[in-house]
Formats: sequence, structure tokens, C-alpha cells
Amino acid sequence: MIRVEPSDPRSSESQQLIAQLTAELARITGEGGTASFSLEDIESERAMWVLARNQQGESIGCGAIRPLSADTAELKRMYSTGREPGTGRALLLALEAAAIGLDYRYILLETRKVNQRAVAFYLKQGYQVTENYGRYVGRDEAICFRKALS
Repeated sequence: MIRVEPSDPRSSESQQLIAQLTAELARITGEGGTASFSLEDIESERAMWVLARNQQGESIGCGAIRPLSADTAELKRMYSTGREPGTGRALLLALEAAAIGLDYRYILLETRKVNQRAVAFYLKQGYQVTENYGRYVGRDEAICFRKALS
């Protein structure tokens, strides 16, 4: 069983997962993704950082939402170690539920087109490709997704 819970993004567990994600993104895309994320981004009232834990309590994934506008959250730093099947889905469902609880109507996210596992994952979870937004406008390597929350 995978448990997803709010956590401190500055904790050693969180920092270790962020470092693993950064290395994995650098391997896949050539960039670690750190330019589009800072811990201050998720310190607002309508932001949340979560960790996924396995049955033994070990941290096996992370993710965050942060506000983009009054009705739209942005999904950031989603990562699963891959040790437990279903971790990504558990993280995403928990973050979507948190977004609904924080009165968001939509979630946006960006990944790189070359990150085919992530692209396939988000499509499978009901996200739709949308126009690039914010800092991703005009960046051909980026692909953006949007989902309306119910």
C-alpha cells in the first residue's frame, strides 16, 4: 500500500528525492528542471508538497502543486523511484484531491517531449495537451498538459 502525505520540502527525504529527480531529468532531457522550480514556489497557502511512502514507511516519490492563478494549479516535481508500482498514480490522485480542496478548477503541467514515459503517463491519467504557457511559450522541446478537476 502506498501512502501519500503532506511533507516538508526541505526535509532530508524530500531533498534526496528532488536530487534523484534532477539527475533523472538531466539524463533524459539534458536539463535537471531546477530553473523552473524553487522551494519558495510551494510555500504559499494554496501550495502543497507531498511524499509517497511504501508500507515500510520509506519515501518513494514526491510532487507538488503551486498556484498559477485563482483557479489553476501547476503540478511540479512529480517523481517516483519506480520501486513500487502505482506510485505515480497515487501521487497524482493525492495532488489532484488537494487541488480540489484548495478550490482549484484546473491543473497545468509541463514536461519535455523527449520524456515519453511522462507524456504517456499524463495522457493515460486524462490530461490533454494544451498550448504552452508561461515560461514554456515558444519552447519547442516542451509539451504542456491541462486537466479540468471535478
